[in-house]
Amino acid sequence: MIYILEDDEDRIRQFRAAAAAIAPDVPVRFWRSAHSMIADLQDGMGDASIISLDHDLNHLVDEPDPGTGYDVAKLLGDLIPCCPIVIHTSNAERGSWMEGALQLAGWQYDRVYPIGDDWIAKDWVSVVRRRLGRQE
Repeated sequence: MIYILEDDEDRIRQFRAAAAAIAPDVPVRFWRSAHSMIADLQDGMGDASIISLDHDLNHLVDEPDPGTGYDVAKLLGDLIPCCPIVIHTSNAERGSWMEGALQLAGWQYDRVYPIGDDWIAKDWVSVVRRRLGRQE
């Protein structure tokens, strides 16, 4: 499965389309809250083939504090690395914090900067395709 922490509806739609284009046989699961993702990851890590994390998350109606991608990265830092991670945040400082937590724990990770309108279709797809071993 491809696990994605993302709260923006338009980007979620783009991630779905991108994932379907490169790995139509791999299910995709989204979380809008770091806390919900953390709760689910503790039992679902064995199913993850790649994890993609945003940092800054908007407040939700039913959850006023959605947490951050760094919260997820800290949890992953306590787990045995099992799949590659993609950090896809524009928050430079917190993205570096996420990288540090993953690097200390031995995770393989890539950083994709959300620049332009087509970064998911170009940059994110390129990284995920390579990490999943999918040919163009």
